[in-house]
Amino acid sequence: LILCFFLGFCFVLGGLAVASNPSLYYGVVGLVIASDAGCGCLLSLGAAFVSLVLFIVYLGGMLVVFVYSVS
Repeated sequence: LILCFFLGFCFVLGGLAVASNPSLYYGVVGLVIASDAGCGCLLSLGAAFVSLVLFIVYLGGMLVVFVYSVS
């Protein structure tokens, strides 16, 4: 339970990092932190498949958009 609260806090901090950084590079770091924390919270609650799908779809799609934007 304490782990889920900590990961929720990391999720909020990652979301704030995405929203407050004008640089794409630091925004992606915040996105990865927020996604990892969200997946970890879901994993600690017992939703392993949903966590895996969230990680693959969300991070895969967003990182492709990031690479396209940078190039």
